Amino acid sequence: MGSADIVSVSNLTYRHSPDVEPSLLDVNLHIPRGSRTIIVGANGAGKSTLLQILAGKRLVSTEGAHIFVKDRDVFRDSPPGVTFLGTEWAMNPVVRGDIVVSAFLDSVGGYRHKERRDRLLDILDVDLDWHMHNISDGERRRVQLCFGLMVPWDVTVDLDVLVRDDLLNFLKADSETHATHIFDGLNNFPTHVAHMRLGSFLTPPAPWPITSTSDLVSQFAPSTTLYSVALQWLKEDRDDREELEKNGRKARGARRNETVPSDSETFYRKYDYSH
Repeated sequence: MGSADIVSVSNLTYRHSPDVEPSLLDVNLHIPRGSRTIIVGANGAGKSTLLQILAGKRLVSTEGAHIFVKDRDVFRDSPPGVTFLGTEWAMNPVVRGDIVVSAFLDSVGGYRHKERRDRLLDILDVDLDWHMHNISDGERRRVQLCFGLMVPWDVTVDLDVLVRDDLLNFLKADSETHATHIFDGLNNFPTHVAHMRLGSFLTPPAPWPITSTSDLVSQFAPSTTLYSVALQWLKEDRDDREELEKNGRKARGARRNETVPSDSETFYRKYDYSH
């Protein structure tokens, strides 16, 4: 019998390059089977990096780390049934070419999953006669959702767009594990919520909704909405970052101490690369 966790990660530290601070620092994560987990965190918290690693999209040194999905090592024994819906998909030149949506979906096996494909086409309001190079990024994202979900799956990561209540119901009935960035309107969707900051989990996946026995009850009232929880966590993330910036961390935003010439010729001469 397999583990009770569909996702199991321990001792995971990851750097994008050897000379930078870790994007993930000693991550330990356990997500139970059958859950729908929402990970909350500000930009740069490490959410996307973690999800890419779980999907086998980003190779890491596994020395000392254990990264398992469906009881299988994501690098040495990649598990089937894992769907990764990352935002970079819509920028891929292949999916921005002059190809009709119906032909595109058939080319990736849509005809083998006609019932699921057709249900998703209706929910997502996709026109099979669209040409991929002529549609908007939002419409291309809908095609991606249909593409990613029409094949039965066990684990879905990095689900950024849930466009209608019908799609939520479809995912809720069909899902094992999800991670998302959108909270408004999702109060009844997740079974667990988690909070990441600067590459670590401040709150590991905790059962949702909050009950009187929940690990979250010390922070929030049982009647708190998911939106309120996410908003409070994100505000705390911002306050923490501002405090770190006061203590020497590189600051974001405008450089107010820089002197910008008011004379246009002086300004443009500074950025003249023709010589």
